[in-house]
Amino acid sequence: MTERRCGLVALIGEPNAGKSTLLNRMVGAKVSIVTHKVQTTRARIRGIAIEGDAQLVFIDTPGLFRPRRRLDRAMVKAAWGGAADADVVVLLIEAHRGLTEGVETIIETIANQLPRGRRVALAINKIDRVKAEVLLDLSAKMNAAFDFTATFMISAERGHGVEDLRRWLADQVPEGPWLYPEDQIADLPLRLIAAEMTREKLTLRLHQELPYELTVETESWQERKDGSVRIDQVIYVARDGHKGIALGPKGETIKAVGKAAREEIKAFLGREAHLFLTVKVRPNWLDEAERFTEMGLDYRDGET
Repeated sequence: MTERRCGLVALIGEPNAGKSTLLNRMVGAKVSIVTHKVQTTRARIRGIAIEGDAQLVFIDTPGLFRPRRRLDRAMVKAAWGGAADADVVVLLIEAHRGLTEGVETIIETIANQLPRGRRVALAINKIDRVKAEVLLDLSAKMNAAFDFTATFMISAERGHGVEDLRRWLADQVPEGPWLYPEDQIADLPLRLIAAEMTREKLTLRLHQELPYELTVETESWQERKDGSVRIDQVIYVARDGHKGIALGPKGETIKAVGKAAREEIKAFLGREAHLFLTVKVRPNWLDEAERFTEMGLDYRDGET
C-alpha cells in the first residue's frame, strides 16, 4: 500500500503576483479573494488539494510589501510566519515584471529567515505576457540570485504548468496522515469565506473610490429548515463619508454588491442563500484587536 503524504505549502510573493489565483486553481474552487487590486488577501487562507496519495495544504499569504500601518505590519508578519511553518515554499513572480526590487528583498529575506534546507520553488507566472527568450533569461537571473529547488513556468489564470507544479509538490511533502477530510477544500469557517466574497465584490465595484479602510464581517449565520441559510453581514468603514460611497446613489452600489456576493456564496455552498448587508461607521477598526482576529491575524504582530 502506498504511504500517504501531507504537508504545508506556502505561496509567497509581491502583491498581485497571482497567489490567490494559483491557490484557487490548485484547489479547483474559489477559496481566496481575487481582485486586480494589491493587498486584498489578509487572512492566511488555507486551501486543500489532493494529488494522488498526497494532501497539499496551501497557505495563501498576504503579498509581501513595505508595511506602513499596523494592519500592513501584521499582514507581512503573517506572510513570513506562513513561510516558516511550511514544508515547501513557492515564490511566485510575474514574468513581465521580472526581478524587481521587491523580489530581491524577498529573496534576501528567504535566505536569512527561513530554516536551512527548506525547499523553495520558483514559479514564474503570467508567462503568456512575454516571449520565450525573456522567460529563459529571467529564469537564469533568478536562479543566479538564489538556489531554487525547482523552477516552473506557469499561467495561474489559464492553468498552464499548474498540474506539473502540483505533482512536484506532492512528491516533496513528507509522508504522514492527512490533516483534513478528503472532501474539505478550506479550513476557514464558512462565515469568514462568505465575508471575503462580499469584500471582493466591494473592492471590484468601488475601484478607486474607497480606500482599503473597509472590512466585512459575518454577524450571524442561521441555518433554515428548508435547507437555505440566512447570512447577515456588516460592512465596516472608517469614515462617515465612506458610508455613502459604499451605499451608492439610492442604495444601488450595496444592492449590486449584495446580489453578486449572494450568487457567489450560493454557488459555493451549493444551496440557497439569503444575504443581508448593513454599512456601519467604525473609525478605529484598523486598530481594534478583534478585527485582526476576525482576519486570522495577530494584533501584536502589528506593533513597531
